[in-house]
Amino acid sequence: MDKKVKFNTFQNDKNIDATLFQYGWEQCAPLHSFGPAKRNHYLFHYVFSGKGTLDSTDSSGIAKIYHLEASQGFLICPGQVTTYYADEHLPWEYAWVEFDGVRALEFMEMAGLNFDQPVYRIRKKEYASLIKDEIMNIIDNPYSSPINQIGHMYLFFDALIRSSATRRLLPVGNLKDFYVKEVISFIESNYSYAITVEDIASYCNLNRNYLGKLFKDSTGQTVQHFLIYYRMSRAAEYLKLSDMTVNEIGKLCGYQNQLHFSRAFKNIFGVSPDNWRKTNKSF
Repeated sequence: MDKKVKFNTFQNDKNIDATLFQYGWEQCAPLHSFGPAKRNHYLFHYVFSGKGTLDSTDSSGIAKIYHLEASQGFLICPGQVTTYYADEHLPWEYAWVEFDGVRALEFMEMAGLNFDQPVYRIRKKEYASLIKDEIMNIIDNPYSSPINQIGHMYLFFDALIRSSATRRLLPVGNLKDFYVKEVISFIESNYSYAITVEDIASYCNLNRNYLGKLFKDSTGQTVQHFLIYYRMSRAAEYLKLSDMTVNEIGKLCGYQNQLHFSRAFKNIFGVSPDNWRKTNKSF
């Protein structure tokens, strides 16, 4: 069987709560595999048909093997080492979305998915078509507006949460949410300056370690990582919409050293600022 595949990247990085990075669909050839690899963001696969195997480390670093089939899926968390491969006789067909954001961890926890529980199992069969429709709407319309794609991504999250056999609802409106919003607000207003985590903690009137734990528990990211992520998102916007040099953009995003800026950008986007601009320039 020949391999068939669709693949695209998301061209807008302004949404902080949750945003897409890349997405696709593939009818795999027998024993087609990917890995071992480690991801920087969340990656969810939904299996349409066929079978396959996921080899994934848990939170203790112990490798576990999961066998999957149609109407199941699997989540790969940031930093998790995984290998997955198609069945030899009935290779799987699946679609995937790679995403992240300050609410990504919350959404996955609501679906009952994490490092130690990566396998999605459907609660009701009637949800299968809804999940498939939402994920394929993203994949089949790569030139639709970012608002349209983000909207369908949220609808996909909703379908995933409602249909998951391991779903659980989380309390809302707590003190953690308030401080997460405070951190984000401060970073949005001051990312162009040489701010530190200490500055952010001081603004929130909290101990740095306590704020760090609170933010990590709520978002799955450290404050430092989110600060870098936000700066790089703004940098991508400048690269796409302006003719400023990479050095000028780096300084606008809080980096006086162009080499440090380029390294940080590549860590987030996987390519240098110059190469990202060549692919994504708007005019």
